[in-house]
Amino acid sequence: MILQYTVRRIVHALPILIGVNILTFALFFFVNTPDDIARVHLGGKYVTKEAIQDWKRIHDYHLPLFYNSEEQGTEALTETIFFKKSIKLFVFNFGISDTGRDIVQAIKERYLPSLQLAVPSFFIGFWINVVLALLLVMFRGTYLDLSGTWICVALMSISTLFFMVIGQYWLAKIFHWVPISGYADGWGAIKFLMMPILISIFASIGSTARWYRALFLEEIHKEYVRTARAKGLSSSTVLFRHVLGNALIPILTGIVAVLPLLFMGSLLMESFFSIPGLGSYTIDAIREQDFAIVRAMVFLGTVLYIVGLILTDISYVWVDKRIQLQ
Repeated sequence: MILQYTVRRIVHALPILIGVNILTFALFFFVNTPDDIARVHLGGKYVTKEAIQDWKRIHDYHLPLFYNSEEQGTEALTETIFFKKSIKLFVFNFGISDTGRDIVQAIKERYLPSLQLAVPSFFIGFWINVVLALLLVMFRGTYLDLSGTWICVALMSISTLFFMVIGQYWLAKIFHWVPISGYADGWGAIKFLMMPILISIFASIGSTARWYRALFLEEIHKEYVRTARAKGLSSSTVLFRHVLGNALIPILTGIVAVLPLLFMGSLLMESFFSIPGLGSYTIDAIREQDFAIVRAMVFLGTVLYIVGLILTDISYVWVDKRIQLQ
């Protein structure tokens, strides 16, 4: 059943991938023309028209965008920039970037720093937020719950960029506990990643813990909670075993939006702290108007998001046996 469901979802995902690819292409070339891209990569606005045309021919940007009126039959669609640049994505052949770099090789070199930053931030932050939310629910109506809720609202109102600047100033410049920015291979990466991980976790507490608290508060008023308490179970057992288990479905739904970041990295965090991950790679490509990298990273992020949705639906069955995959 799971195999059939997965295959069916993959087939249904193909139109989504095509739509995202078309939208990315249209948005990119709505802002940039092939001449603009060529001019950027050739080093300035004073390049000759001949040099621009040569660059465009080498990189297949001399063709029409979507429809080639000079061709007949299917070639009117295939002899276009969209087809030439997009069709290979569906077999994960990302090709060469507009600056001449192998995109797949760059992904292989950069995915590890992204994972080193995203995985600890995700898992540690998840359990911290769950525990904090359960504690607020356990002491609901008390000053601890009230003050905790106010703190969560305050943290939600503060930009992540503010935490980055404060973290760099106090942890790196004043106390010299960690480097301001940068990255190192091997175990040396720990000292560079500690501050970004801490900031990622701290910045997520406000919104996430408050959302989990709302989910848990909704669960504690249900019949199964009253039944568990009537059997003499302690409040901590009811919360951490029964309430948490039944609230996992909406939590899993929210987690799926974060799953692509486990591989794609954080655009803002990596760029700010000079971490050579896939997030900073994407930002650099946007800045350099490298469409080949942009489309590859957007396509890869979409694929990861769809995979996350499928895994989430499958995990629903594991969490709640009453759910059937259809």
